[in-house]
Amino acid sequence: MATNILKFKGDLTPSALSVLEKNSEIFLDCEATGLKINRDRLSLVTIFNGHEDCFIVQPSKEYQCPNLVSLLTNSKIGKCAHYMRFDAGFLSYFLRCEIKGDLNCTKIMSKISRGNSSHSLRDLIFQFAGRKIDKKLGTNTDWSKDLDSLSEAELNYCCNDVLFLPKIKSSLTKILQREKGRLNLYRQTIKWLPVRIQLDLNGFEDMDVFSHS
Repeated sequence: MATNILKFKGDLTPSALSVLEKNSEIFLDCEATGLKINRDRLSLVTIFNGHEDCFIVQPSKEYQCPNLVSLLTNSKIGKCAHYMRFDAGFLSYFLRCEIKGDLNCTKIMSKISRGNSSHSLRDLIFQFAGRKIDKKLGTNTDWSKDLDSLSEAELNYCCNDVLFLPKIKSSLTKILQREKGRLNLYRQTIKWLPVRIQLDLNGFEDMDVFSHS
């Protein structure tokens, strides 16, 4: 569990980048002003190193973040998020880069492994980590205000979106391995995620391109 919340205005510092580059996988989440890439803005990026440090980055207004981009485009470092389609989409669009490395999405893992169960992050945290998380701050907070003005509760909210992902990912992987054919199905699905993101970025976010209609 994270014990340190580290805040960065504009971009990761070189020393923070160096620390994160030592990890084989990072866990990330984005806060934005809404859910539409072409309408809303990326506000915050939260990164957990899987150990004890939670990095919260407020990108510059011009989204010039070379150190953050260097981390996201490092193909040697895996990236995991709860709804990677959203997070990678916003990061790709605003930071003008392609997210590289092994991608994992705990929402997709949950849907393929557990069928009709709830797939919300709040419910997955409760089921696999035994913690009840209040998600009301997600819609009641102005995430674009100055980073230093965010309350302790708001900072903890950001961190909670990433702190439990290692445990959730591990638990869901065991279920995928147990259910015949599901792990391979997940792996094939996640390979297609970058294409799904490109469809979103090109205006096809609300269209099922495989449907007959």
